[in-house]
Amino acid sequence: MTVTKVPFFMGERLEGFEVPAPFVELDPSLPAGNPQERMGVLYRELATRVAGQEHPVVYAGDCVSTIGVLAGLQQGGVDATLVFFDAHGDFNTWETTPTGFLGGMPVAMLTGRGEQTIVEGAGLRVLPDEQVLHVGARDLDPEEAIALADSGIVAVGIEDVSTIDLPPGPLYVHIDVDVIDPVEVPATSYPAPGGPSVDDMLVALTRLARTERVVATSVSSWNPALPGADRAAAAVRRLTEPFR
Repeated sequence: MTVTKVPFFMGERLEGFEVPAPFVELDPSLPAGNPQERMGVLYRELATRVAGQEHPVVYAGDCVSTIGVLAGLQQGGVDATLVFFDAHGDFNTWETTPTGFLGGMPVAMLTGRGEQTIVEGAGLRVLPDEQVLHVGARDLDPEEAIALADSGIVAVGIEDVSTIDLPPGPLYVHIDVDVIDPVEVPATSYPAPGGPSVDDMLVALTRLARTERVVATSVSSWNPALPGADRAAAAVRRLTEPFR
């Protein structure tokens, strides 16, 4: 297992982002272009790193990093299903987003919807909807919710992970820590009250780990500048234990 630290949020350096040692830090020279162009370069570099690793574990500042991890798995010959834990849908496009926030778009992007600058920059072959299992979403924008419901993506609650039939083949697990109740995991930029506990998450993650089919893990989105960041980081260390 190799741990890669990607201390960037929307293509900008994220200071104070601490992850468990030992790790390799990704710090490429990025162009002066728009965020999409910068992230395309950043996540192509991440893809190259992931492609050469056995069970990569990635700590990143945003969920757009999933595009780089998936691209790297594909480069390494692994066609994985994405198991995406997030309180938010991350399924907006420019046509549905009320805010214009790129961090609310990666699942749409990696399934071929909306702008594809980052996808193409990272070298990702887009996933069919059937290769995405969306877990724990409870805070979706109105048009985003309609788009997700009309897609072929299966969306379930965290409690369902212990009982449903999991997709076949390799699994890539991504955890946005805001999927957990912010009372237990503070310091998230977009908290969504009412989520599961860390213990509930560990039940679901342990079920996935015991399949012995998880080929990569990534974690994102606690903000080191916010109060409680140390508690969030400690919780994240617990969440990755099933995959160590």
